[in-house]
Amino acid sequence: MTRLTGSALRVTVLIGEHDTWHHRPLYSEIVHRARAAGLAGASVFRGIEGFGASSLVHTSRLLSLSEDLPVAIVIVDTEEHVRSFLPQLDELVTEGLVILDDCEVILPQSQRRSTGGTPIVGRTEEKPNKRDQKGKSSL
Repeated sequence: MTRLTGSALRVTVLIGEHDTWHHRPLYSEIVHRARAAGLAGASVFRGIEGFGASSLVHTSRLLSLSEDLPVAIVIVDTEEHVRSFLPQLDELVTEGLVILDDCEVILPQSQRRSTGGTPIVGRTEEKPNKRDQKGKSSL
């Protein structure tokens, strides 16, 4: 399992729910290619309303316009890995939008303790909670 912490690059791909690649949902093709490329992770989020270059609003509130809802695919990994994956996105995404953002990945405290993860630079371990007279924890 890939554990990523620190500086990273996030790529967000905005497409339509019914966009396809060789008769397969485009979002599925992107996720499977990201996995095959060894990227740290990818998730697909279905929107409830949005519009793109056509300016036609697609919404889940009206049956007639709910046929092609917006979809966002979010992939996070090191800048090197994400940038090496961009040519595949260029091949796949003919309509839509691809956004790159710098980000910082942190491993939640509970996962760091349970997995023996190393602390993230600039963060310190919290001191144990003090117990009050009734045995309840307080900060």
